Amino acid sequence: MPAKGKHRRPKSQRLSRSIAVAGTGGAALALPLMGATGAHAATSTSAPEKAVQSIPAAEKTVTEKAATAKTEGVRTYSVKAGDWLAKIAEDQDVTGGWKKIYQDNREAIGADPSLIHPGLKLSLGKKATTSTDSGASTTGSSGSSSGSSSSSKKTTATRSADTTSTSSGYTLPVTGGTIGTGYHVAGSMWSSGYHTGVDFVVPTGTTVKAVAAGTVVSAAYDGAYGNEVVIRHADGEYSQYAHMSQLSVSAGQTVTEGQQIGLSGATGNVTGPHLHFEIRTTPYYGSDVDPVAYLRSHGVTVG
Repeated sequence: MPAKGKHRRPKSQRLSRSIAVAGTGGAALALPLMGATGAHAATSTSAPEKAVQSIPAAEKTVTEKAATAKTEGVRTYSVKAGDWLAKIAEDQDVTGGWKKIYQDNREAIGADPSLIHPGLKLSLGKKATTSTDSGASTTGSSGSSSGSSSSSKKTTATRSADTTSTSSGYTLPVTGGTIGTGYHVAGSMWSSGYHTGVDFVVPTGTTVKAVAAGTVVSAAYDGAYGNEVVIRHADGEYSQYAHMSQLSVSAGQTVTEGQQIGLSGATGNVTGPHLHFEIRTTPYYGSDVDPVAYLRSHGVTVG
């Protein structure tokens, strides 16, 4: 008698198919896999899928890091009373000096880098972030060069018409001024006991010019001298311009003969508007020499 129960049929091997993703750089190739069970195929598939999905995340991380790098090191500085660009650059350790600050903040500062006011916000450490910016800078530089060239031609024409200029590369610090107090005039009102320069009597707002090409050593308010500029020239001598109402240059800047460095005024210890002018052997008070004799020795007619 046959045994009771269900007959078992022999299991035939089942063919399971799965899709695995493989590729380089996001290109996927579908491959059929043979296996005894679906579990093995699933395991093989999961790893490549993970790898493909991780690519956008990696790109996102790189982008975020690049964005962070662009803003890294940029900070804001609020201008205080008595500040000028060269001083800010030195105090804040700005690479590139005052010229870099002016370049990055030209729109906020305006055409004259010496005219900054308390409360003005300046970006320090700003850097170009894209090749487009770089191209713009190059174009701007080119345009600036053209502008400078035109400006230079205009300045040259103006100087040619100025009778105070000479072919020796020296000129008077102001045009049309008469000498009030001369050099070495004795008087108790001066700490040295005598007048250390000459005073050109001119109204406030008269253009003050560099008597020769050189480098600005200082441009700041200096006690009794008020707003003052000191320039070192190629012969090693220094010229000083005091009591100005406005400064147009900064320390470290190079200037040419006849270039405007400020406007005359009556700042500091004065009795009226004029330009106090000195020639020195050092940048400091007490090293004065006869300024009239100095200018005459370079072909400039004084008085």
